[in-house]
Amino acid sequence: MLMTEFGDIVDCIDIYKQPAFDHLLLKNHKLQVAEISIPKNYAPLYKVSGINSLYNPRVSGKGQSSISHIWVENGPLESTNKIAAGWHVDPAIYGDTKTHFFAAWTSDNFKKTGCYNVQCRGFVQIDKKNFLGGYFPKVGTYGGPTYEVLISITQDPKTKNWWISAGNVNIGYYPAALFTNLGSASIVGWGGRTQAKVGSPSPPMGSGHFPDGKKDHACYFRSPMVQDASREIYRPESIMTRAFSDNTKCYDVYYYKDHGGVYDEGVIQFGGPGDKCGT
Repeated sequence: MLMTEFGDIVDCIDIYKQPAFDHLLLKNHKLQVAEISIPKNYAPLYKVSGINSLYNPRVSGKGQSSISHIWVENGPLESTNKIAAGWHVDPAIYGDTKTHFFAAWTSDNFKKTGCYNVQCRGFVQIDKKNFLGGYFPKVGTYGGPTYEVLISITQDPKTKNWWISAGNVNIGYYPAALFTNLGSASIVGWGGRTQAKVGSPSPPMGSGHFPDGKKDHACYFRSPMVQDASREIYRPESIMTRAFSDNTKCYDVYYYKDHGGVYDEGVIQFGGPGDKCGT
């Protein structure tokens, strides 16, 4: 058993003896999305990363969650292989409304496989101080101050394992053997999601504010990076990306890449207030 610098107590057990987890893609819930992705015509890809601003969107009850994440995926919809990492507020998992670091995986679009963090077989913890599920003690507010974390998902070219990193720390990895079709990623992306019960309001996403080009207003991923088949790491051009929001009255997303000035590094802003967003 370990105690972290933030006061969290973590049980140290064999990864293959950890308790099973019932994931939260439940019936009678709705999912809202505001994301930027790189589609299949630029595949294969082997890394996605970005410097993510940290916020604590107000989430009420165990039927709601709000997520900021990056992801890699491959395969058809009915059997998607996917890994995601980022931060979220999810009372059903943690019993609180703090902002927690997380990762998740599936090899069949969450039909029978996959979970958050280490609540099922899969993730191999390596670092002794940082762990999936830990919370961020400092989060930003609208207009500043702003706090950030570099998040990345990277495939090791030799082992084909997928590493999860926060800051410059390799926290652990998902073994290649977990997946049926993730030798590379056909789609990668950045953005946010929320979850709520059908018929109830949706929670805020990110800072709770829409993208407006000001870095201390909406949540963001700055300096988004990918790695291609030649193992070159680069910032994607706007023409390479695809933006999607299923309800722009509640959430939106925008990639500020070709506007010059502070956006030379590329900034993906996303989020919104939520509320009555339909089903």
